[in-house]
Amino acid sequence: MARADRLFRLLDTIRRLPQPVTAGRLAEETGVSLRTLYRDIAALRAGGALIDGAAGLGYSLVEDPALPPQSFTREEIEALVLGLAEVGFSGDAALARAAGTALAKITATLPERQQRQAMHAVVQSYRFGHRAEPVVDMSLIREACWEERAIDLVYADADGRLTERRVWPLSIVFFEQVQMLLGWCCLRQGFRRFRLDRMVSVDATAESFRPRRVALLREFIAEIKRRPFTGAGEREARGRASGVQN
Repeated sequence: MARADRLFRLLDTIRRLPQPVTAGRLAEETGVSLRTLYRDIAALRAGGALIDGAAGLGYSLVEDPALPPQSFTREEIEALVLGLAEVGFSGDAALARAAGTALAKITATLPERQQRQAMHAVVQSYRFGHRAEPVVDMSLIREACWEERAIDLVYADADGRLTERRVWPLSIVFFEQVQMLLGWCCLRQGFRRFRLDRMVSVDATAESFRPRRVALLREFIAEIKRRPFTGAGEREARGRASGVQN
């Protein structure tokens, strides 16, 4: 492999992998020895790449306008177009707008040939069915997830009964027909799934649960894998029995 191609591949690998990424992982991904890897890191730094870290600590890339733009394969372009189209159909209005602007920004950075591939992608996505839309401010819920702050909900169960809940929001999940918030319910002292279309109101609070979101979400997902739902009827039955959705 030519040295220039090897350096470009290394730069792309650092961008792609969770950072900091160890020298051993980088060497494995790029197919070079550790000695060559260290020389290539030094060469990238000398060429202007802002790479933090050192041997034994791992490396992180600080993006810089002077770095060459990322390149995509045709399949990666198709995946981006399809994924962002799905966000446009499935997300709330703010996410749909963001998907459109993100695709425009990505396309603008591509070479002309790849711009044509993005504008005339082979894979398309359309949704004709009706999805129950939430009436609450989704931006507030997403912000609470990122900031790890509790929210106060007025929530309606399947029979229309209202309850007030304080919830630690962990993640928003998109299913085919509904969207759900995964969270820790302070009222029930347990993990719960809340349908977004059953939320009557949502208010931000000053209560922080940082830095527990990632650990709690990991635990919740593990619990879901141990007790998966297999069908709509079973989901509803289990939801009623466990209090997951009410």
